[in-house]
Amino acid sequence: MLICYVRMAVFGQCASGSWVLSHRLGLVSVLLVLLNVEVVDGVRQRRFVTLVYRHGDRSPVRAYPTDPYQESAWPQGFGQLTVEGMRQHFELGQMLKKRYHGFLNDSYDRHEIFVRSTDSDRTLMSAEVNLAGMYQPTGAQVFNPNLTWQPIPVHTVPEEEDKLLRFPISGCPRYDVLQKKTVQSEVYVNKTNENWEFMQMVGNKTGLHTVSLQTIWSIHDTLHCEKLHNFSLPNWVTPAVMDRLQSLKDFSFEFLFGIYRKQEKSRLQGGVLLGQILRNISLAMNTTSPQHQKLMVYSAHDTTLVALQMALGVYSGKQPSYASCHMFELYEEDNGSFSLEMYFRNESGKEPFSLTLPNCLHRCPLQDFIRLTASAIPQDWEKECQVSENSSDTDVIIGLAVCGCLLFLLIILLFVLLCRTKSKSSGYQHVGNEIDECA
Repeated sequence: MLICYVRMAVFGQCASGSWVLSHRLGLVSVLLVLLNVEVVDGVRQRRFVTLVYRHGDRSPVRAYPTDPYQESAWPQGFGQLTVEGMRQHFELGQMLKKRYHGFLNDSYDRHEIFVRSTDSDRTLMSAEVNLAGMYQPTGAQVFNPNLTWQPIPVHTVPEEEDKLLRFPISGCPRYDVLQKKTVQSEVYVNKTNENWEFMQMVGNKTGLHTVSLQTIWSIHDTLHCEKLHNFSLPNWVTPAVMDRLQSLKDFSFEFLFGIYRKQEKSRLQGGVLLGQILRNISLAMNTTSPQHQKLMVYSAHDTTLVALQMALGVYSGKQPSYASCHMFELYEEDNGSFSLEMYFRNESGKEPFSLTLPNCLHRCPLQDFIRLTASAIPQDWEKECQVSENSSDTDVIIGLAVCGCLLFLLIILLFVLLCRTKSKSSGYQHVGNEIDECA
């Protein structure tokens, strides 16, 4: 049918016979763009796509002490994908199928797609239901006529070994040092002071002994999940309180990946994933095999997206929504060069919107994209994560100097006290003699 429409647009008819070329070539281009059909033979082509998405709607990861809704209130317990989360990712899968129609096979082809997830129930399940939306089995892929689903592999690694998708990445001493410095920064201290009374109130209402800028996110998370699932919230949780909790939760992402030495944090966190994405793109760019990978999918968390977008310099400052998806699309231009475009879908049912790398065009030449992001990508993560010996020596020297000064002051104080005691016990003495004895 599509061929017939194209023939009508170009030649004015669909039947066989002599076709008269008309002025309708522009209409064909519009049709191809709207239908997302890849055009070959000297015209720009989509060559490779990377997706990084957040899991769908889930239950809260924990409850606070006075919360009336403990783990038993949730069908699968804490931190699990809900039915709504399944719907969100199935819908995202259907959108992706439509968006990449003509680029990906309509039916699943293991050579075209690779999916990796964090080792978490909600991200693994999100990836599986997303794939169900993308690839409903047809023909020989149907193994049960009553089941419109087929198994598609989702790869993962143990959580403690995940140095790509689980953020913040653990086992990096240098990052730990930066976080300690962040807590001492003027921005963090001022933010704490501004919200001290509010956090104390929240602590009293929730039964938590300690509430800080680093921990308050979990309170918002719990209340947010309960609100989405129509649970009644306590009277103290007003719209103003929820807005303030949301603001502090957003600040917690800034704490993790910004505020103090943001670029260095990016090299130790989000830049790791960004570097892998660009390496994958480089491989795809140089692949000529007819059976080559076209789509890389990463199923992860809000912190994954924030870390990545902070490294790219495109983070909005707001927590990514459930089933939000960051897209990298590699294109080969008609002159043989390559460009990279980014899109972000942050709301189910809505079209993705474009993201532009700072200091580049939306259709960013690949070499420019690589050059502009180089400072955010570590060359040797293990090495950069180590606390330098110079830094350690400096800390030791400073510590010894402080201790030495304190000891010196203590000795002087004892010496002065000794002199005064001696002066009192020896009665009247000439001033000159007193000075001589204490010099």
